[in-house]
Amino acid sequence: MFARNRFLFLVVVGGAVLAVLSFSLQFLNLIPTSPMLDEQAGQAADGGFRGLRAKSRKRVFPVHHTQEPDPVFEAYSYCNTPNRTEQAWEGHSPADYKLLSVHVMIRHGDRYPLYSIPKTRRPSIDCTLSASRQPSHPLLDSFINHMGQGTRGHWEAQLGSISRLPNHSVCEMGELTQTGVVQHLRNGQLLQRAYKHHSLLPSDWSPRQVWIETTGKSRTLQSGMAFLYGFLPDFDWTKVTVHHQWSTLFCGSACECPARSKYLEEEQRRQYRLRVADSNLERTFIDMARTLGVLTRQLRAANPIDSLLCHLCHGLPFPCVSGGDGGSGGCLTVAQFAVIRQQQLDDEVDRRRFGAYRKYAILAMYPYLNRTANKMERVARANEEGRQPRLGGEEVFTLSSGHDVTIAPLLSALGLEEAKFPRFAARIVFEMWKSPPTTQGQAKNRAGKSERSKSNRKVGEVFIRVLYNGEDVTFHTAFCHPSDRHINQPLCPLKNFLTFVRKDIFSIVNATSYKDACYKLSG
Repeated sequence: MFARNRFLFLVVVGGAVLAVLSFSLQFLNLIPTSPMLDEQAGQAADGGFRGLRAKSRKRVFPVHHTQEPDPVFEAYSYCNTPNRTEQAWEGHSPADYKLLSVHVMIRHGDRYPLYSIPKTRRPSIDCTLSASRQPSHPLLDSFINHMGQGTRGHWEAQLGSISRLPNHSVCEMGELTQTGVVQHLRNGQLLQRAYKHHSLLPSDWSPRQVWIETTGKSRTLQSGMAFLYGFLPDFDWTKVTVHHQWSTLFCGSACECPARSKYLEEEQRRQYRLRVADSNLERTFIDMARTLGVLTRQLRAANPIDSLLCHLCHGLPFPCVSGGDGGSGGCLTVAQFAVIRQQQLDDEVDRRRFGAYRKYAILAMYPYLNRTANKMERVARANEEGRQPRLGGEEVFTLSSGHDVTIAPLLSALGLEEAKFPRFAARIVFEMWKSPPTTQGQAKNRAGKSERSKSNRKVGEVFIRVLYNGEDVTFHTAFCHPSDRHINQPLCPLKNFLTFVRKDIFSIVNATSYKDACYKLSG
């Protein structure tokens, strides 16, 4: 009898321990509590993706591999073809946390090359939009129609003459493709689904609550519009103002910074030295130039990787030329592409080792980060208890549409130097959350320090999450570390981010302020 009771006791205790462990893992987001979408490669008859299937998958953190990454496989990842599984952790938080604001920085979607390879035919790609051509999206037709009403919106002067849709049957240099439009319709729709239960924007949102900004390139403006339409389908044009950022760094009126230029020059010299020292790369360029019948320096200047990536991403054969005219003739090869791509991957590793790029990135992206921090702080204050809401509300959703040279330094400035180079339609998302109010007694009970409840009430705290392409990277940033994360505080306090932006970020450049860092004579 005693043995039986002892056995039952052990079963009960063991079950309780497992239950607590499971809850703890879910609370810390190590096990997803809601599914992600697995998009099958097939297409539905209406032009949308078919076979949407929910899958629950374990949270994946970056893993360091000793094996060299395959450069061609990495290139396919860079293409970001819109038929692949999308892991999205936006909108995840502990129970009862309130979403206060979201700030999104995107890279434009897939584009036509900016360079052409000498003596080869340009890739044949149609840059008009058609729901009957793949890849497509269920929102594509309505998006096209909605952009036709764009004159009802408000556009800063520099943007008014830019087409809101790609519209050339033969793509122009750098033009956004239909693939690029679909990528951002998907991105916007993904975030719309992630936040729809969090009441980020009311149905009658005001113009003050949404901020849209883009550089002056058609591909960034059109990408921003596709994202916005996916996020707010059939949005009211009269509420939208699209702001122009003249710099790809989104630095506004704080762009002047001599030290930033100095660090960029150091970085460019490092890049040059690494390329010159790569004998395999040099042999590859010589072989390619011999095939085409051009000078090696002419081929280098044409940046052939840009055009070859376009061929790869769109499933087109690599360029071929006939013999004669000074060249041996033949086709450029995947092996040659892989050598150039491998050098780019090696360059990313060497860039982190050298360190000048991180210093450049901090000075490049400080104005954007400071502006974002100020916006977050205003929203946090507006949500303090007893505060009267501002007429028209606060700015709770910001969308900035930029380039790879925007996203890459932003990642570096945040301390995310291990992150992959920004693919087409890459996104960085800053979320701000507020925990529910508690009594101090409740807080102590959760920590296991006291069982006695107290009546004095503790207001909710404000936290930040940072996500890159749907992956929660908050605790890989320079201002939040894995050791700071525990069951009583699974998110990163906003004050960490504010302190980082206003003080700690300058320690990398041995300065105490942005002005000091930009104008100091040495360091």
